[in-house]
Parts: sequence; C-alpha cells; structure tokens
Amino acid sequence: MANTGNGGAPLIEMRDVGKQFGSVIALQGITMKVNAGEVLALLGDNGAGKSTLIKTLSGVHTPTQGNILVEGKSVKFTNPRHALDAGIATVYQDLAMVPLMSITRNFFMGREPSSGFGPFKSIDIGFADRVAKEEMGKIGIDVRDPTQAVGTLSGGERQCVAIARAVYFGAKVLILDEPTSALGVKQASVVLRYIAKAKARGLGVIFITHNVHHAYPVADKFLLLNRGRSLGYFDKAEVSREQVLEMMAGGKELDELTAELEEFARADEGTGGLEAGAAAEAAMAEELRQESERVHQHPD
Repeated sequence: MANTGNGGAPLIEMRDVGKQFGSVIALQGITMKVNAGEVLALLGDNGAGKSTLIKTLSGVHTPTQGNILVEGKSVKFTNPRHALDAGIATVYQDLAMVPLMSITRNFFMGREPSSGFGPFKSIDIGFADRVAKEEMGKIGIDVRDPTQAVGTLSGGERQCVAIARAVYFGAKVLILDEPTSALGVKQASVVLRYIAKAKARGLGVIFITHNVHHAYPVADKFLLLNRGRSLGYFDKAEVSREQVLEMMAGGKELDELTAELEEFARADEGTGGLEAGAAAEAAMAEELRQESERVHQHPD
C-alpha cells in the first residue's frame, strides 16, 4: 500500500462538515477520512445526503461549517476545477461522455494532446489513440479500436473509461457516484475489479452506493448517512455485512414490516385468501357503480 505522502496525513478528510440551503439542513456533523490505498463506502438510501456530500467534496458546494483537508492542509474549494487541481476527481452516473464520439475523444475531452505550432497545431490523434488503448488495457479492458464510438461499449466498460481517464490525469482521490447502480452482475464485477486495482495503485476511493453487496467486498471503511446525518463511521473489522444492511434499512422498520406481513398471512388463512381478495374487488366495484349512478342523477 502506498503511503499518504504528507507525513501520513489522509488524502482527504472532513471534520464536522455541514451544509445548509437556507433553513434546510442537508448535511450536519459529517466526519470521515480516506487514506491512500483505501476504499471508503458511502452508503445511504435515496435522500440520505450522498449527492450533497460528494458535491461538497468536489467543489460544487461550499460547506457552511466544518473543514475539508487535503493531505493535512485545510482547503476551501470554490469550484470543481479547484478540486480537480487538488487531485480529487468525481465520476458521476451520467459519466459526462458523448456516445457518438470515439473512446479516444471521450478519454481526452477538453485536454486533447496537440502537435505542431500556431495555425498548424492539431490534435495528436496517434498519441491519443495509443494512450487510450494502453490505459484501458491496464484495467483489463482490451480495446481493439480506440476510434470506435464509446456508445458501443457496455455500461461497465464506459464506467472504466471514465475512471481510467481520471486516473491518467492525476487523480489521487476517486469519487464514484453509484457506478454499479444500472449495471448487471457481470458489468458490475468489471467496475468493482477496477476499484480494487485503483486501491492497489495507492489511490483513495470514495464509493457511493446503496448496494451493500457491491460495497462490502471492496471497501475498507463505511460511512452511513441518513437524512444528512451520520449513522456511523466504521472500519470493516468493526461491522458485518448484515449489520450494515440493518442500519441502512432501519432495524425497527424491518421488524414492523415483518410483523405486518405475518399479520396479512394470518388474515389470508382465516378468510380463505383468494376468496377474501375477490370479495374486496366486488365491494370496490359496487362502490364505483353507486358513485357512477350518483353522478348521472346529479350531474352538477
């Protein structure tokens, strides 16, 4: 595992960070850190505050309280470019790619290598094709033709293009926003394998997901969010997969749901199951018929 560079300081750290939008508290009291060669799984259901947190880390939002430190130094990002310059790269779900453009052009979008001078300057497409092919090869994606449209790749391969691009341009911390949410099992495994490779190369990875089964095998630490607040910050040795699932789903809510389902099952057994359902449908149809008659009798 690579060292953290600056006297053992984490690559990125949040201390008691909060974010408010007017009177709405989107984040409150968030503390966490990511070291080199470490994967932090940021877990939470929809609306838990995951998107606000990563936008705060990536310079889209400025925190209203607390501090963000990069390699031990306090920073205040005012835009995403500042975060990129500090080595923090975010790969969003939409990937910021143009499906009809080539793999190479997507890989170097906005940072195209050039050759020549003055009015004769042009994109060095040979160099760009070679680099794109080599970088994809490093993560196990064999690109036969880097000039092919990126839209011809699978979802997992497109995720890997975006990740490889961020690493090539100097990212120290990768923030991955739900990278496996729309992928099948095989494609998700491609992305998870590359997350493990990025970790082995000494990068810090923040893996945002609501799928514990994807996060648990590759993560070293877990930060659980609920409505903008931390439910806990754990080392992997401190928490099991089942405990993480229970905290995410809410143990009390699961117990109540189980009790309700058991009650429904008992009710079905007592009333004859299908017969009870048919009776309910008949009662609803009768109510609709009566309502229709009232409307015809009193159109006003």
